[in-house]
Amino acid sequence: MTATATPGGIRLGLRANLAQFSLLVLVNALVGGMLGQERTVLPLLADDVFHLSAYTAALTYILAFGATKAITNFFAGTWSDRYGRKPVLIAGWLIALPVPAMLAWGPSWGWIIAANVLLGVNQGLTWSTTVIMKIDLVGPERRGLAMGFNEAAGYGALALTAMATGAIAEHTGLRPEPFLLGAAYLVLALTLSTLAVRETREHARAEAALHPVQAAASLSTAQVARRTSLTDKALSAASQAGMVNNLNDALAWGIFPLLFAAHGLNVGQIGILAALYPAVWGAGQTLTGWWSDHIGRKNLITAGMLLQAAAIALIAAGTTFPAWALAQTLLGIGTALVYPTLLAVIGDVAHPAWRARAVGVYRLWRDGGFAVGALLAGILADTYGITTAVWAVAALTAASGLIVVVRMYETHPHT
Repeated sequence: MTATATPGGIRLGLRANLAQFSLLVLVNALVGGMLGQERTVLPLLADDVFHLSAYTAALTYILAFGATKAITNFFAGTWSDRYGRKPVLIAGWLIALPVPAMLAWGPSWGWIIAANVLLGVNQGLTWSTTVIMKIDLVGPERRGLAMGFNEAAGYGALALTAMATGAIAEHTGLRPEPFLLGAAYLVLALTLSTLAVRETREHARAEAALHPVQAAASLSTAQVARRTSLTDKALSAASQAGMVNNLNDALAWGIFPLLFAAHGLNVGQIGILAALYPAVWGAGQTLTGWWSDHIGRKNLITAGMLLQAAAIALIAAGTTFPAWALAQTLLGIGTALVYPTLLAVIGDVAHPAWRARAVGVYRLWRDGGFAVGALLAGILADTYGITTAVWAVAALTAASGLIVVVRMYETHPHT
């Protein structure tokens, strides 16, 4: 964790920037908590309060969230290069101000969809920016570890909030009390981002000064998008794996609670299962991000995608709480192997001069998986049944892992 000195006197490295790095970990935990307030309650709200019987209709909020977040991710990278990271971060929190109230008291399903559009913008701006800022601070040596801490904080808080809101809903009802937790997160995050977080764009520029001048350093945004999406084998393989990974998350968010409820589980049990998967995912990433810095990225990503496929198949085959708890645990482990490692791949390959934009393009594809997953799972569940939808996603996830085997090259510089 030694610091790297740059020509401008800016020090790169985790230890050299520990205070700001730790603050950004906390901020990203609050980002994850904002999403966690929905995970247990909203699928049940769609069914019990708004009486949406079709799976596709119930999943409209995930489609709205995923599409908005995906597009916002792309612009977050570009804007953070143009205007700085901190202004983009603060803007993300300001946009989220109405969200808890809209979820808690919105009189129609249209209000819930509108809240998820705003939440998608919030998540795209804030989560993308905290990722970029941490990559800026740590430099090239500890990217996997940095991404592990970032994603662990976000999804750990998501899991705890999902469990907490499930417990609150069990005792007080589905609205409004569970969403008051999100309001508290919002106030704290906006305060910290405004008063305590410092700009990190100069760290990226200082790292770029350490690299020899390359033609790749002056890529246009269109060229970055093409390279990340199609032409670079590692970047494009990471982008498709990220999309399928979040397609799985859309399934876990919108379909799994309905599957569990159909088999007679109560709200408290559903809350535990909804929290178990992101809890294991979140906690595991501190290890898997560090691990990828030592053994490389590709094998962890491959293993993670195939393990996710097996876990989703077990959920389709299961009918009891213990079986689903095991499956959710395995799904969390598989996701932990993949999630920070994919971000580390982007950091490995992208030049510092266009790295923020590459992160934005990757996250465009990755979070587009929410929208694709909502449509695919909803249509399949309505047409062929909920179990068939889950089996189909398991097969798609296995195929994505095989694409990584065939297409991705190892990107870690010392592996």
